Amino acid sequence: MNIQWIRQLNKRIFSGSYRSIRTKLLFCFLIVTLIPLLSLGALSYYQSAKIINSQFGKYGENAVAQLEQQTSSSLGRMKQMSETIYSYLLDPAHTDLRNQAPISYSEIIEKNDFEALLKSLRTDQTAGIYIITPSGYYYGENNLDVAKLRNMPEWKTKPASYKGLYWLGFYMQNHAMSSSGDSNLPVLGLAVPIHNSNGTQNGSTILIEENAQELIHMFKLFETDTKSHLTIKASDGRIVYESASNFTKKDSDITWIRTLAVNQWTIEARLPAKAFYLSSGIIRSNTIVVAIISCLLAFGFAYLFSSRFTARIRTLKDSMQKVSFGKLDTRMPIEGRDELGSLDMSFNRMVSGVQSLVQEVEQSERLKKEAELKAFHYQINPHLLFNTLNSIQWKARLEGADDIRQMLYHLTMVLEGNLDISQELITVGRELRMIEHFLKIQEIRYGNVFSYELNCEDSLKQYLIPRMTLQPLFENIFFHGFTDGIGVIKLDVIVEKNELLLALRDNGAGMTEEKRERLLVPDPKRRGRGGLGVQNADQKFKLHFGPQYGLTVFSTKGEGTAIVIHWPKEEERPDGYSKEN
Repeated sequence: MNIQWIRQLNKRIFSGSYRSIRTKLLFCFLIVTLIPLLSLGALSYYQSAKIINSQFGKYGENAVAQLEQQTSSSLGRMKQMSETIYSYLLDPAHTDLRNQAPISYSEIIEKNDFEALLKSLRTDQTAGIYIITPSGYYYGENNLDVAKLRNMPEWKTKPASYKGLYWLGFYMQNHAMSSSGDSNLPVLGLAVPIHNSNGTQNGSTILIEENAQELIHMFKLFETDTKSHLTIKASDGRIVYESASNFTKKDSDITWIRTLAVNQWTIEARLPAKAFYLSSGIIRSNTIVVAIISCLLAFGFAYLFSSRFTARIRTLKDSMQKVSFGKLDTRMPIEGRDELGSLDMSFNRMVSGVQSLVQEVEQSERLKKEAELKAFHYQINPHLLFNTLNSIQWKARLEGADDIRQMLYHLTMVLEGNLDISQELITVGRELRMIEHFLKIQEIRYGNVFSYELNCEDSLKQYLIPRMTLQPLFENIFFHGFTDGIGVIKLDVIVEKNELLLALRDNGAGMTEEKRERLLVPDPKRRGRGGLGVQNADQKFKLHFGPQYGLTVFSTKGEGTAIVIHWPKEEERPDGYSKEN
């Protein structure tokens, strides 16, 4: 399973999909989003955990300090009470207090005064004040069973030779006179052995018990609130109080320790580290959950945004691919006014321009083919035509018709030049030579009734001109301008603004303005030869040199016509191709 997953991962990586714009945008969005998110989450968790742990630690310290204060208050009150009683017994005036029941009047009075003192020392928290003599007789309330008291573990563990204050600790007050009278009241006991050298109550013990319900209740509340284990130890290591729950100490436990100044008891509260850091752990878990959810949301949004953004780029790429396959009607929908929208508009304009250019090229090619077809339309079978003309020419020579022979000769030369379609562009000199043959024919036909004036420098005759463009113009003069061939023809070829300019003028019949305007306009319905040759000549210049070139016709009815042509200078190269000068 792992090997297959690794193979799929390698295939995906090396396939190059990770280099797509969508993948890069996705990673950019994730980096931009996740770094601040995770940083803020970690900082928030660190600060929150620090504050909560600090506050919880202070709360525990304050709670233990409050336990110390309440316990010290009870212990101090019991200690002060014992000191008052001890001072009273050290007074030599109270020698009538015996170790047994009083038998004289003075002893009874002294006993009553002493027990009145004990009652006066009682407070609301006092559970019992007793003076227990070595004989078992005691002073205080008549509810003490000395035998039960001496059997209590707390009392039995009291050292016999102990001097000073001996704190019995917390225990249940079950030393009543009868079992039914036991209160089972939790009390805090203090035993003070009396060492009186004057003999009064020497060897007796002062027992002071104070109600410990409120202290125990405070201990329980502390244990419940902080979930800690509470232990109170005496200075000799004896445990006087411990929480009922099972607890195993660990070095990682959080510990709060207080020592009571009254009796050097030590209050120790232990809290497992897991419980202490429970709140911060909850914050950490919540932070991790929120971070994971935020990461998933960030990934989802980043994927949606990058997909939507790159979808437009993919659409543009597909459209460009369609255009490369020749689908020039492809257009991009404009979905916005941003940079991609501007790119879409530019693409549409570019494709429209390419489509228009292709249509223009197609139109040019079509017109060029049509012009070629029109030229072919004027062709006949060259061999049959030339053989026939030669036969007629020899027939004319044998019969002495020299005019017909010369006419056929010039006609043959004109036709030979027109039917040679191996070159579409020929030199100006060659075109002028064919014009001279054409004029010879017209001269034989009409006689010397017209004049022809040519003004063209020899250096200009090397430049190229579309084949068979001047002859239709001369034909138009003789067939539509002159009457019986009478007139004057002037042809000027000059250089103007680095271009060739040809001006053909005649003083023939001219034409109306309406006819002049329709002369160069293509009309598929037009029949006959009128104007067709002029249009073909104009189309040839436009096809070869561009739409800005061509013929310009000036004519006045009854005064003649002038045709002006300008085109770029091109020379014939040795390899047969033309080159622009």
